[in-house]
Amino acid sequence: MGIIAWIILGLLAGILAKWIMPGRDGGGFIITTLLGIAGAFVGGYVGSLFGFGSVNAFTLESILIATGGAFIILLFYRFIK
Repeated sequence: MGIIAWIILGLLAGILAKWIMPGRDGGGFIITTLLGIAGAFVGGYVGSLFGFGSVNAFTLESILIATGGAFIILLFYRFIK
């Protein structure tokens, strides 16, 4: 996947993670995108580690895995903050 696809997938994953776990987090669009991109990496790593998929194409499975990773990153972000 190209960098633009990673950014779009990260934005989508970040928005979905914030929709699942709403709250008053600072940063807005930029932080949501960065959390989503980081979540895509985390979700892809965890998914490939446990054998249930990876983030290598713009598919529904990749979106769900990236959203799960973004959810984990968002939990970690709120725990630290």
